[in-house]
Amino acid sequence: MMRFTVLLAALLVVLPGCIEETNEPISVLESDFNLLFNGTHSTVSFEIYHGESLANATANYTVTIKLDHQAAPLHADNMLKHIEAGNYNMSIFHRIIDDFMIQGGDFENNDGSGGYAADWYGYCNGQPSANQSTCDRSSWTVPDEADNGLQHLPCVISMAKTSQPHTGGSQFFLIPDDIQHHSWLDGVHTVFGQITSGCEHVTTLSQVSTGAGDVPVSPVVLYQARIV
Repeated sequence: MMRFTVLLAALLVVLPGCIEETNEPISVLESDFNLLFNGTHSTVSFEIYHGESLANATANYTVTIKLDHQAAPLHADNMLKHIEAGNYNMSIFHRIIDDFMIQGGDFENNDGSGGYAADWYGYCNGQPSANQSTCDRSSWTVPDEADNGLQHLPCVISMAKTSQPHTGGSQFFLIPDDIQHHSWLDGVHTVFGQITSGCEHVTTLSQVSTGAGDVPVSPVVLYQARIV
């Protein structure tokens, strides 16, 4: 188990989503931005198929997630706005590792190299910026909210990013129900919601056959995301 944990940590260093950050987070007030939802929790659903097309899918799944606007207001808002814009529809889970997670949300390139924040949250490519007009939209990022007390336990959603802090954009990962605790991600990546229904499907999808770069051999497609 120790060898496996070390291997996963090494993978996270070189792939989107994750190396321990060293810079102190910069305070950003949620009141500075126009948030879509004013409550403490909202609910979204993902419709996912596994196969070459929806018509010829080998399986279809529904996963329901409760977003935590109290613990991670900017990350929850970012996801709602991506969903409202339709950005996640027909995007793929481009990286899947058994006993670890399934990662998706790259609506630009579908390979883990793209994606950006759905709105302006005061950060440009991981750097604080007071001037939105000087930052290209493709460089908008979400400041980390990783020290919110939420942990990488089974059936949560967390934000993927580069090795640098405050670089989350649109990519996220879902953790299956057959793990214990990915503790090395706590305080580094921002957990911003809980899977309330369909986590067993995430576990099933985490076990699909993959090839080079942990890319599923048969596509896993998020064909519709919606706010419930």
